[in-house]
Amino acid sequence: MSLLPVADALERLLSAAKPTQRTEKVSLHEADGRVLAEDVAALLTQPPFDNSAMDGYAVRHADIAGLGSILKVVGTSAAGHAFDGTAGPGEAVRIFTGAPLPAFADTVLLQEDAEKLDGDRIRTTFLTPKGRHIRPRGQDFAEGDVLLRAGDVLDAGRLTVAAAMNHAELAVYARPRIAVLATGDELVTPGTPPGVSQIIASNTYGVSAIARASGAEIIDLGIVGDDKQTILEAVQKALALDIDVLVTLGGASVGDFDLVQPALGEAGMELDFWRIAMRPGKPLMVGRLGDVRIVGLPGNPVSSLVCSLLFLEPLVRCLAHLPAKNRVHKAIATVPVKENDHRQDYIRARITRGPDGLLRVTPFDKQDSSMMRIFAESEGLLIRPPNAPAIEAGAACDVLLMRQPSP
Repeated sequence: MSLLPVADALERLLSAAKPTQRTEKVSLHEADGRVLAEDVAALLTQPPFDNSAMDGYAVRHADIAGLGSILKVVGTSAAGHAFDGTAGPGEAVRIFTGAPLPAFADTVLLQEDAEKLDGDRIRTTFLTPKGRHIRPRGQDFAEGDVLLRAGDVLDAGRLTVAAAMNHAELAVYARPRIAVLATGDELVTPGTPPGVSQIIASNTYGVSAIARASGAEIIDLGIVGDDKQTILEAVQKALALDIDVLVTLGGASVGDFDLVQPALGEAGMELDFWRIAMRPGKPLMVGRLGDVRIVGLPGNPVSSLVCSLLFLEPLVRCLAHLPAKNRVHKAIATVPVKENDHRQDYIRARITRGPDGLLRVTPFDKQDSSMMRIFAESEGLLIRPPNAPAIEAGAACDVLLMRQPSP
């Protein structure tokens, strides 16, 4: 099987992906970043009554038509405490922002436009137009108005509106369920003293973080050894958990101990594609087991993270009804970069933003795919297309941002 170009692999992966249709009700506190599954209509009118937009005095405009008009203050209306008395001609009510407007009033006189006199009296020092500084009932929305639509991604503004509409819960699409299975006799969990031939299993945590940040619910299936029957049993266990995607880590290549693909084949997987024309991450595998998508990531930590950014993140966001996230941006190389071969290269790099707002990219000298430290130190990846010619410092290039660059 020939190597598949990155763009073709991503198109094939996403073209077969179907967003989840499962829904659930969640509280507003749990709804941030979730996607609405149905329209949301207001359960009340907002504001529910005419109220003051400013601190001042509720008055009849006829009583302040002339500069220097004198009025007697006969009560107070505060937020949560409406004035329940009466006020005749020449009388005013002290009012505060958000407080209900008394029935007699048609204008709010700002407190800085009134001079206090003795005997609970005030004198106007500014000619206020009629109707000024009043928020009328229903100015924001009326009961029954649909303000949020199915497919909206809930954020601070939309959650605030939902709460104002008097909704305590919202119907959202369920998060895609992603099971992560690490394979390899050499792996032990963090915190465990490794044996002579063992290493710490690190991939699970980075891959899970990328998927979780993309909107997934993560199920960690732990580590299984290089035994086809054991892997098959773990796969069958995963399929019983009502998952949307099974992500395997390692064992997807063609070595004597790479048993993931044979085990998945025995379980009934239909292989879609395998091996991508990219570096790092060539042995990526994608298939399907019934309705469950299979993504077999390389066992190399850096390769698995790069593949997760390129393929797993877009897949999860699609399943979660979230819009695609654009990580690719234009930048300027700060050093010469050599020509590339037939595979698309993703080179770990420091990325900064200059005073002119442009991104500048400086690749690390060492790029061995086993080196996790420089991945953690990288703001992004310099993208080198297949067969790209060498470029000089100052040339334009594309980068994949993993985090916001520093100035």
